[in-house]
Amino acid sequence: MLLFYIFLFCAGSIGGFFSGLLGIGGGIIMFPILFYIPPLFGFEAIGVKNITGLTMVQGFFASLSAILFYKKENLVNKSLALTLGLSLFLSSLIGSIISKGVSDRYLLFIFGILSFVASILMFMPRSYLKDDLTEDKIAFHKPAAIITGIIIGFLLGMVGQGGAFILIPILLYGLKIPLRVALGSTLAIGLFSATAGLIGKVATGQVPFYMAFALLLGAIPSARLGSMVSRKTKTQSLRWILAFIVSVTAIKVWYDIF
Repeated sequence: MLLFYIFLFCAGSIGGFFSGLLGIGGGIIMFPILFYIPPLFGFEAIGVKNITGLTMVQGFFASLSAILFYKKENLVNKSLALTLGLSLFLSSLIGSIISKGVSDRYLLFIFGILSFVASILMFMPRSYLKDDLTEDKIAFHKPAAIITGIIIGFLLGMVGQGGAFILIPILLYGLKIPLRVALGSTLAIGLFSATAGLIGKVATGQVPFYMAFALLLGAIPSARLGSMVSRKTKTQSLRWILAFIVSVTAIKVWYDIF
């Protein structure tokens, strides 16, 4: 049992670091780690519903830790975070509650769809010229942001994701937000959906609290470290790292579905 909690601590550290590095809640990384790795080490498999609860917990606290750094660097656009975040909140809460009665296979299917779309977007060509702009120099289309939040939020709530892995491509290619501001703002946006999703998961008994605590012990400090590394990393590198992670996850999930 102790070895299992050590594994969870290490998994949380990995997810937390990438939360800070790439501006993601970490669910896109945590989900496959928690789903595929435990049986390889002889541990009992974790149920998909419990995994979605754990990724919500980890995503919320890792995002909260990392966002403090991005805000200090002037990379969090408050208007964007509020517009997308509030539209995500209610729909994500509804999705997380409904997920209690949805089969594991269907939840996995939704996750596969989202990760596939995200991976396609991340490989589309784009300019890097404005990626180092700060949040005060950007504008975006609010109606498009609201509609996006409502649709994506519902699906993210069902699969227990803060949603950065799909929100970042949408911000980059749909709303044309510079990459560093997209990373910082996505963490703030993710807090809304993660809060709503976390409430739904806790209310429906989908969060194993001892396991969640072990994850958080690793995730919170490593998220701060990832944020500092991100600020010193070229935006091209950050984009390709995210594209690779999302694509590998999408391929593995679809392999298992079929």
